[in-house]
Amino acid sequence: MDLYPEVESCNNSDNNNHHHTTINTLIATAASSSTSQSTASAPSRYENQKRRDWNTFGQYLKNHRPPLSLSRCSGAHVLEFLRYLDQFGKTKVHTPICPFYGHPNPPAPCPCPLRQAWGSLDALIGRLRAAYEENGWPPETNPFGARAVRLYLREVRDLQSKARGISYEKKKRKRGPTTAQEHQQQQLLPNFSTFPSGDHHHHI
Repeated sequence: MDLYPEVESCNNSDNNNHHHTTINTLIATAASSSTSQSTASAPSRYENQKRRDWNTFGQYLKNHRPPLSLSRCSGAHVLEFLRYLDQFGKTKVHTPICPFYGHPNPPAPCPCPLRQAWGSLDALIGRLRAAYEENGWPPETNPFGARAVRLYLREVRDLQSKARGISYEKKKRKRGPTTAQEHQQQQLLPNFSTFPSGDHHHHI
């Protein structure tokens, strides 16, 4: 005869509760570990942007007339790409005859053209230069590191600095990995996958 049925019943209940608590703890720990691993392995905003830029440039080459392979791409083709992007720019660059030439905050609108900001182009080339080598291409053939590209970026920087009355040298020392202005400009780059093939060639 069982002399302590109530006690045994109580003990069994406690054991079941402990068992469920242990299982729940293990599940929560596994979920937390999975979340941590997912967070750690998730690509950064920089990596995501670099991948989008690389895909965009690849689509640009496919739409080129005649089509251009990456192995035949040179610094001159990179310059064509950068000049093409200017039509999507949102940065006002005053001409020397404009009354607001050299003014960082003009008081009124003017007909001067919109261009891609130098900082955006500089950051774009940096990402594409890295992506080129990360995709297995040799550094010595990297068209994004060509001297002509470096000189073009320097010219754009100097021209926009004078036209907008902004000293890029001071800003360069304060810049972090990705500024809010750069992030906004990055979103202005075109999505070539939505363009009819060959449309861009007429703008180059």
